[in-house]
Amino acid sequence: MLVRRTFLLSAATLSAGGLASGLRARTAHALDYATFVAGVRNDAIRQGLDAGIAARALNLSVPNPKVLKLDRTQPEFHLTWAQYRQRVITPRKVADGRSAVTLQRPLLDQALTRYNVAQAAIAGIWGLESAYGTRMGTFGVIDALCTLAYDGRRAKFFHDELMKALRILGMGDITPEQMIGSYAGAMGQPQFMPSAYLRYAVDMDGDGRRDIWHSTADVFGSIASYLSHSGWVSDEPWGQEITVPDTLPLAQLGRAHFRTLREWMDMGVRQIDGSPFPRPDMRGAVLRPDGAGGDSFMVYRNFNAIRRYNPSDFYALAVGLLGNEIT
Repeated sequence: MLVRRTFLLSAATLSAGGLASGLRARTAHALDYATFVAGVRNDAIRQGLDAGIAARALNLSVPNPKVLKLDRTQPEFHLTWAQYRQRVITPRKVADGRSAVTLQRPLLDQALTRYNVAQAAIAGIWGLESAYGTRMGTFGVIDALCTLAYDGRRAKFFHDELMKALRILGMGDITPEQMIGSYAGAMGQPQFMPSAYLRYAVDMDGDGRRDIWHSTADVFGSIASYLSHSGWVSDEPWGQEITVPDTLPLAQLGRAHFRTLREWMDMGVRQIDGSPFPRPDMRGAVLRPDGAGGDSFMVYRNFNAIRRYNPSDFYALAVGLLGNEIT
């Protein structure tokens, strides 16, 4: 009987008690976050950030629940290369890219002249990262990074990026309200993390600000700067589709196995139309992302420069192919 009375008492008070407990937890969580944000604000001001800018940027009361949900529920896609290619390089993406490139050709010419980076690579990255500047994300970068620095899976990484983002605000290149990006803090049309922005972003339009959100010139210059610093070679392509005999040993494939094109031709590798390579002394590696029967590619040093932007073979292949289609 005693057990039953205890159970009934618990049941009678569960709703009110649970509500009070939840309220206390949320209040404590908000107070903890406020303390965290105050610490970030004080650190930023000590490092030279204007107090007014710090107050505007860090006017945050609670962690952003949408950021936390996206951070913790990232879907895992296991696509073949053929599926990825079909999904990413769509007829609409190609058509939009050709129109955008036609409109912005003078700025692509300027980036090529200044950085000796192929227009196709710049345009391909622009297309994949932000659909030619039309999709930059809708999250406030400081809000997103502060949330992830407080309660994310990689708190230290995001705390470092947060402090760099605040440093960017102190430079006056962008206002807190205009600093938008992805839920993970990737910013503007090239989707630079703050650390990448500080290293590679440039003011190609000469207005005194590095604006990768609104200035197409700065966007192209910044992407080109990134690739140039990543080892771009001006007189080489990124890669090309090829034909490979099925007798080619699997051990010979992959980015680590560079050989001269003459050596590859001796093993039966040819250009996609069956013709020999025009520069037999150039070195490349063979990729067959879906194995025998799928697409085959010869990739050169610039392929690895693209991979430093995003360390994925699929991504680098898509940048190269899309860029070729739209330029």
